[in-house]
Amino acid sequence: MLAAVCHGFGSPLTVEEVELAPPGPGEVSVRLTACAICHSDISFVDGWWGGTLPAVYGHEAAGVVTEVGAGVEGLMPGDHAVVTLVRFCGECFFCERGMPVLCETRFALDEVSPLRFPDGRPIAQGARTAAFAEHATVHASQVVPVPAEIPAASACLLACGVATGFGAVAWTVDVEKGESVVVVGVGGVGVNSVQAAALGGADPVVAVDVSTMKLEAARSFGATHTIDPAAGDVREAVLALTGGRGADFVISTVGAVPVIEQCLGLVRRGGTTVIVGMTADGVTAPFDPGMLAHDNARIVGSKMGSVRPPDHVQELAGLYLEGRLKLDELVSNEYRLDAVNEALDDARGGESIRNVIVF
Repeated sequence: MLAAVCHGFGSPLTVEEVELAPPGPGEVSVRLTACAICHSDISFVDGWWGGTLPAVYGHEAAGVVTEVGAGVEGLMPGDHAVVTLVRFCGECFFCERGMPVLCETRFALDEVSPLRFPDGRPIAQGARTAAFAEHATVHASQVVPVPAEIPAASACLLACGVATGFGAVAWTVDVEKGESVVVVGVGGVGVNSVQAAALGGADPVVAVDVSTMKLEAARSFGATHTIDPAAGDVREAVLALTGGRGADFVISTVGAVPVIEQCLGLVRRGGTTVIVGMTADGVTAPFDPGMLAHDNARIVGSKMGSVRPPDHVQELAGLYLEGRLKLDELVSNEYRLDAVNEALDDARGGESIRNVIVF
């Protein structure tokens, strides 16, 4: 098969012939039909979080099941499915508490990558998925069947971007009708936080971004107000929209310290700041713990929107089929695998919602 291989952090990927092991016990092989470019892929490729090279990245994928290993239930060859990076056992401390994104189990695929060069040299399975490739072998927990009528370029978005943004509002915290939500950064993740807030009846739903295109998109996804930081003071604008108190919830989707600091200043006393965007390893952000205690405020982390894939991916698929969740509108551009570097560079430019590699 062909895969886009990362040989050096910060260097262009190269599309090469790669061999993929068949599924072992509890594993599934999938012929991929689409894989979106998540900003986390860019961070991996740029070396933000280190890791083993060479590697194949990509983790926001959809495809068709081709083979299932021993002991796999609920999946069959021919099933259309979403492939996520969330690999979980269902039995550990965290899984029993409904937090599969924190599963502490080590799997066979964590020890030995299914990817090899034709000469036998190993290739790391980036983000436990390696979906910048024509096929993937993953643990069965990573594969969720979805209706075949969902277009591949839309279905793949359920694997990460939609789940992460939507879940930050709907599953990590429980935003209630009439509560105010500010989303800072409305790209492929943040616009889905906007979508979840609007669907849940939040008011106002405020989108903050420096991109006019993204602010216009946020409006179409349910934002009641938009703020461009270049056009005025963000805090003053948020206070004006929230009775001078600040927002009930502020969702920070950008992994940058200045943005996180800004978000902490937009929340009301007793409110919650949800940190979604991940910074590079070792980066820290300052805050005043005395004021945090005095204001009874909360800072909450949200990994992958606290998604429980078997439940939530199918829930989102159902909302799409009912016409209540926008997916098709998230796709900015489609690329072939051999144009993966162009897709990555375009995503780095910040003027796309989601670029998708279509196989």
